[in-house]
Amino acid sequence: MPSTNSRLQRLNLKPGFHRESTQYSEEGKWFDGDRVRFREGKPENLRGYQKFIDTSFTGTARDLLAWTNNNTEKLLGYGTESKLYVVYNDYPYDVTPIVSTVSIGNLGTTGSFDTVAGSPLIEVSSNNNGRKVGDYVEFSNTSINGFTTNGLDFSASSFGGPTFEVVSVQGINNFFISVTSVAASTESNQGSGIAFFLLATGQSNPIQGLGYGAGIYNAGVSTTGERAWNQPAESSNIIFLGTQWSLDNFGEDLLAARQGGSLIHWDANASLAPVRSSVVGTAPSKINSIVISPNDRHVIALGTEEFATSVFNPLLVRWSDQEDYANWIPSVSSTSGELQLIDGTRIVGGVRGRNAILVYTDNALYTLQFVGPPFIFRMAQVGTNCGLIGSHAAIDVGGRTYWMGDTDFFMFDGSVKKLDCTIRRYLYDDFNMTQKSKVFAGLNSEFHEIIWLYPKSGSNEPDGYVIYNYMENTWVYGSNFYTTFIDDSVFLNTVATGAVTGNVSATNPQFIWYNEPTSVFSGDSQPLTSFIESADIDIGDGDDIMFIDKIIPDYTINTGTIKFSINIKDYPAGTTKEVGPFDITDATQKIDMRARGRQANFRVSTSDLNTSWKWGSVRVAIQPAGKR
Repeated sequence: MPSTNSRLQRLNLKPGFHRESTQYSEEGKWFDGDRVRFREGKPENLRGYQKFIDTSFTGTARDLLAWTNNNTEKLLGYGTESKLYVVYNDYPYDVTPIVSTVSIGNLGTTGSFDTVAGSPLIEVSSNNNGRKVGDYVEFSNTSINGFTTNGLDFSASSFGGPTFEVVSVQGINNFFISVTSVAASTESNQGSGIAFFLLATGQSNPIQGLGYGAGIYNAGVSTTGERAWNQPAESSNIIFLGTQWSLDNFGEDLLAARQGGSLIHWDANASLAPVRSSVVGTAPSKINSIVISPNDRHVIALGTEEFATSVFNPLLVRWSDQEDYANWIPSVSSTSGELQLIDGTRIVGGVRGRNAILVYTDNALYTLQFVGPPFIFRMAQVGTNCGLIGSHAAIDVGGRTYWMGDTDFFMFDGSVKKLDCTIRRYLYDDFNMTQKSKVFAGLNSEFHEIIWLYPKSGSNEPDGYVIYNYMENTWVYGSNFYTTFIDDSVFLNTVATGAVTGNVSATNPQFIWYNEPTSVFSGDSQPLTSFIESADIDIGDGDDIMFIDKIIPDYTINTGTIKFSINIKDYPAGTTKEVGPFDITDATQKIDMRARGRQANFRVSTSDLNTSWKWGSVRVAIQPAGKR
């Protein structure tokens, strides 16, 4: 029976998660959770997600941009290691640029098609074509003997239009594609067509530079950290980063740069059906990222080729002529130019601020301001030891810029400030730093939240998030599958990309998602688990055993059930005993129980479909129960 000597004690816990120390030492605070946020100091579960469109896409999205064209139609652009896409009229178009065109067979002087009866594979011969597995090719005006579909030759009407992935390569001249039908006969060195080679597929993950060109040589035999001249390196500090994109709108058009590649332009002319993008041949051929200067309309390349030498410089800032993304030649009639940074080894990324473009190296922060002729832009260093962890890890909110570094979070409002993060140690201790380039910062302005997507230890893709509420100064974290995330400035909801069950594969493709639509508390119509757990409480300094016999919860719940449990133990490192869980519905007034121990924490959770809950406070009936 409940004790008549117990007295109710209100537990008002400090908002946000607090994981800089142990669960016992963070008394009076919230300690752990998943899929929860704090509003006005109180926790509630996050809303869910649903598909933006039902069509998946190839690869893993690394940047996401929403904007409108001159007809106020909503557009969405995103880039993967394989493709560049634009969503137009709710349909995703592959707008990856064509980088070369080759005539094959009797339409040209080189190349042919080979088929094997009963096989869907087509061998394409084209001299020095440069294709590798995973690249894509498109064909037109194609005729191949041996292929029939419904009794017709496998011709332009059935073969042309779609893109085909290169599934294998033989030497430098031959590659194989796979089609949906099979060859009716074996044919060699025949057929004709035009092959359009799309932008080569990048790499999803960073690659360590090995082989004969990496590390330190020793003229003699190999020693620690060195190797003989005829020995390939088995390890090095050379890292080739995974594919990243930077996207920005130039008026109604899209400009894009894939890290280490050319500038790409997509024409959003609303009178035309979406067409492929094109490489801007007059721009630098190697750019790491871009930012559009908004008022003066210069395209700014961050990490690019020097004008005079065409040598790539990872610390160079270079910009186009005003209002002309294709003119990058400095002259008396052009405002294009360049500036060299000095603090750091490379420019990581940049973001538009209220009064300047913020440019980050791996160690420092610079501001870039338009001042007009003759200098065009003025550069100033405003911070050091505050580098950016990844190219998309910074975001501007109302003139203040927030970003994630290798070991800390920062904010710039005229000066660089380190943010006091209550989960910093926990976050960085469970972080896969080899994949840090994939960190992505997004904004959810409805709740005044900045979200950073990041890869936990052992994961190659972002599977965790950390949220900072910049109005209430609270931090939470949780599990995640998004790789990009943008605010609701164009569409009605925040928008994200990701594959629900982890790494992207043929059976687990990525989709575009509406994040937290109104009144949606499910994940693609499936239940979502959310929970929050307190730090430990005790009586005094834990000298006495405490006895808990009743709780009176304070909550709101729309439907379904939430669970409440108390975890009891006698010592911080002792065995935990769970009391509960107890079901709480919208009719629950109190919960009677019998829990005894020196310290306790409590947990609130739900896994019910479409359940929304908000937790106010809790009153607990506690009394001392002796020393033993």
